[in-house]
Amino acid sequence: MELLRQQIAAGVATGAIYALLALALVMIYQAIGHINFAQGEMATFSTFVAWQLMQWELPYWAAFAGAVVISFGGGILINRLVFKPVRSAPVLTQIVMFVGVLAVLNSAAGFIWDFSSKSFPPPFGVGPLLGTRILSTHQATILGATFLLLVSLYVFFRYTRVGLAMQSATENPASAKLVGIRVERMIALGWGMAAAIGALAGMLIAPVVFLEPNMMLGMLLYGFAAAVLGGLSSPGGAVLGGFIVGIIENLVGTYVPAVGGELKLTIALVIIIGVLAFRPTGLFGAAHTERV
Repeated sequence: MELLRQQIAAGVATGAIYALLALALVMIYQAIGHINFAQGEMATFSTFVAWQLMQWELPYWAAFAGAVVISFGGGILINRLVFKPVRSAPVLTQIVMFVGVLAVLNSAAGFIWDFSSKSFPPPFGVGPLLGTRILSTHQATILGATFLLLVSLYVFFRYTRVGLAMQSATENPASAKLVGIRVERMIALGWGMAAAIGALAGMLIAPVVFLEPNMMLGMLLYGFAAAVLGGLSSPGGAVLGGFIVGIIENLVGTYVPAVGGELKLTIALVIIIGVLAFRPTGLFGAAHTERV
């Protein structure tokens, strides 16, 4: 029973990372109608930026904030330089552009910082939380940071004019333009926020898996599984999907001996295939119908 509690708690902590990635994916998907396959590489590059700032002897929190701000600007820049010119292009062209951004960021990170693993410090250590073995200090940090971010985003989208404008721009761009909302600016803001959320996820997971250019490849797959499970049209569902995927991954990896190490990635694939086969809209996604 003690092992079960530990694995569930660890799954919730890991699921918080998947929830952040799923939320970033859903924000981009709602804005442009496509999955950003470079989301993981953007998060990795941002984490390297934070690591470099710390190597330049900036305090942890200054480097943390600097990386988030740089990521926000980078997301807006990618939207402006990469996606906006091909927004009216065929879907395949847009997908190729995303894959191209993935390859460029991965290669750039390896070229600048090389492909060796680097340790990334946790903000509050990794010891047991309050003497208990169920959660570590860093796992509690992950959960606390995720909770604060989700509450902040809820308040932003529910009670601020900019947040409401962003929702209107993604749900009905044509109507949003008619009431004076600058849709292009709202889409750019969504890109920036998604990049910043990805940076947060990268800096929280780096102390656990070590920092290297391919750090987020597996994580992005789990984040995508979470987004599909919760529903690509439901940010809240994507977050809940992240926690569900994290718990399932830990329990299956612990109690199914044949699944372990890299084979745990098959869990994400099974979830994606299962949801797409039996409930394509996800647990909380809304069905989309068109009259022809």
